Parts: sequence; C-alpha cells; structure tokens
Amino acid sequence: MIRPGPRNLITDVTGLRVGNAQDATIKTGTTVLVGDAPFTAAVHVMGGAPGTRETDLLAPDKTVQQADALVLSGGSAFGLDAASGVADALRAQGRGFAVGDQTVPIVPGAILFDLINGGDKTWPENPYKRLGAEALANAADSFSLGSHGAGTGALIAGLKGGLGSASATLNGITVGALVAVNALGRVTVGDTPHFWAAPFEMAGEFGGLGPAPTFDPQAVPPVKGGDSRNTTIAIVATDAALTQAQATRMAIAAHDGMARAIYPSHTPMDGDLVFAAATGAARAEADPLMLGHLSALCLARAIARGVHSATAAPGDLLPTYSDVFG
Repeated sequence: MIRPGPRNLITDVTGLRVGNAQDATIKTGTTVLVGDAPFTAAVHVMGGAPGTRETDLLAPDKTVQQADALVLSGGSAFGLDAASGVADALRAQGRGFAVGDQTVPIVPGAILFDLINGGDKTWPENPYKRLGAEALANAADSFSLGSHGAGTGALIAGLKGGLGSASATLNGITVGALVAVNALGRVTVGDTPHFWAAPFEMAGEFGGLGPAPTFDPQAVPPVKGGDSRNTTIAIVATDAALTQAQATRMAIAAHDGMARAIYPSHTPMDGDLVFAAATGAARAEADPLMLGHLSALCLARAIARGVHSATAAPGDLLPTYSDVFG
C-alpha cells in the first residue's frame, strides 16, 4: 500500500537534506537540495520558457552522471547565481567532481520568474549568490513549506504560490517531490477551494475537501491575467539505484503530476521543469513503471501542499489560499 513517508517531505529519501533562504523585502528566495554524497541526477523540461544552469551535463550521454546539489530559485535570470553560492560553499567543504588537484561541485539549477510580485527589486548587488549559500547552510531533514525558499514570492492564477513537498513509500522504496509553484494556470477548480490534485491527496494533507463536485471547463478561466511569465520548477527523488537514463524517465513521468495539479501546465510562457535525483540507498529493487507513478503522485500532492501552505506578507499582490477559502 502506498503511504506518505514519516515527514511527508522529499527528505524522507535517505541521504537528502533541504535548505531554504529568503528575503522578505525583495519577496524572493532560494531552495537547495543537497546530498550527503553525490547522487545520480537528471532533468526534463516541458515548459516553453525555462531558465537553467548546468542542465546539459545531466543528459545520459554526458561524462558527469552525478550532482552534489540541486537549486530551485526565484529571481529569473538573476536567480541562477544562487547555484554559484552553493558551489562555492561546497567547494570549501571539499565537495565536487575531481579534476586533477581541484574539486568542482556539480550544482545544476532552475529559476522561476518573481520579479513583478510587489517586492523591492532595487538591489545594489545581485542577492542570489548569498541566498544560495544561506540555503545550503540551512539544509536539514525538516524544512518549511509555503512562502519560504523559492516559494517566497511565487504567484499563480489568483493566489500566492509556494514551496511544496510530499513523499510516498512502497515495497521498500521511497519517492519524494519538492516544488516551487509559480504557475500561469490554476491549482484550484475555478472559484472553488477544491484542488485539481484532490483525487491524489493523502491524509488530508491539503485540507481534505476532496474533488470539486462539478466541473464545467467552459466556466473555468484557465489562466491569470496580467504578467504571463511564470514557471513551476520541481525535483523528484528516490532512494532507488538508478542510471541517469532511468532517472530521466522518472523526471519525464513526474510531469504527469504537474499536469494533474495545474490547469493548464507546460504552457509557452511557463518554464516547467523537473529534476530527478537517485541516491541508491535502498536495498530493494525498483520497478521503473512504479517509480514514475509515485513521482507523478508525489509531485501533484506537493503542488497543492505548496499553495495550501502559503502565508500572507506585507505588500502581497495576491491573497493566499487561506485568505480566500479560510
């Protein structure tokens, strides 16, 4: 039977930790997933407007098969510098890919657009390198959801977005998801409090309201007005031992969870992306089909949890889920 892990977080995958850092004045932040040891990493992009760092080397035919950390950040192109802060800190720890007498930390990253969200963006110096280093320093087994880390300044259709996570276990294998939800589309059905991800909810983790009783697609405007630059960026992880090609398939399958939870997803204006991470800590052998299913399940739930957990802050342009629905 599929069950959430003990924390219902991606850190239920043994050997992974997550750290958040945010700046309330700018209304932005960074989230870092780091392994106790390098982990197999892969990526798949389905959105039309991605912003990424070091994702080409995650292809199965490339020399480097493992990463030391993965970074999700706000800040649009400026936010890519968060990975530099993480890489510098890991290098100081002696972490990285050995090249002669040097170590080069492998830190792929992805960003979302939160530059027009009510925060003060008149910084004199790019803040994201600092935020990346702070997020890494904060990495732990437990971390906050909602308006934290990369979800700090996230917006979706009519509501604040947020940082979400969820996990699932089956037959000795654990899968988890981590996501910063900043989608063009909706995560709730029209003007109702029901989440698109409701059929996949476990233990009332985002309110327990169940699916919307009715749905008329003609009556549900699919996207928000105003600025249309967005992105939902995610990581799915497992303790199964996977090759980079197998991890890529897991990332591809996880996109189904995004499509189940966001209406619509993968638009030309979103940079929707999923990283995959595999630590190999589990003794059990994983079924690739079930890994894909669990990844999609966890990602759909994590998306709803991120929006459900968002909290209000001064200067917000949009209300939180709890502001609107209680």
